[in-house]
Amino acid sequence: MISEEVQKCVEVIRNGGVILYPTDTIWGLGCDPNNEKAIQKINEIKNRPDSKSYIMIIGEERQLNYYVPLIPDVCYDLIDFAEKPTTIIYPNAKNISKLITAEDGSLGIRISKDKFNQQLCQKLRTGLVSTSANVSGQESPKSFADIDPSIVESVDYVVNLRQNEKMTTPSSIIKIGEKGEVEIIRK
Repeated sequence: MISEEVQKCVEVIRNGGVILYPTDTIWGLGCDPNNEKAIQKINEIKNRPDSKSYIMIIGEERQLNYYVPLIPDVCYDLIDFAEKPTTIIYPNAKNISKLITAEDGSLGIRISKDKFNQQLCQKLRTGLVSTSANVSGQESPKSFADIDPSIVESVDYVVNLRQNEKMTTPSSIIKIGEKGEVEIIRK
């Protein structure tokens, strides 16, 4: 079942579409992180300002090097010892659309432990834009049933997995400075 859903998502994403999918934390909207039309479509679906940055999920640690020029050692400790899903904001992102990075060029990346997310990123050979499946300013959905119907109707594909599960809370967010400084944004 997972492999079938992965294949459907790969087709949609490679054709510039937006998916509604379960992440390792909550339900999210996703697309190719370099497809600016798809990123703009997510902004429209969420009624979100274009200037707001996104996070990206990847399927394995080795994908980090493609998006981050220098990974401070502290990041590997954070990845290895995190007790819950953790998004790390890295400085100076590369190989990525400026539409998903912050004004300072940083990018939040989470290595997903979810099998579906991992397989999807591996098959795509890229990261995946990940943002909560809610209208901007509203509460993040804790289950598929909590997602606003307008969002479900606006995406190009809804993943048929985990739709009856309650999800966990959003990830912890930690920002890393250029010299390895650590700032906790969300616990």
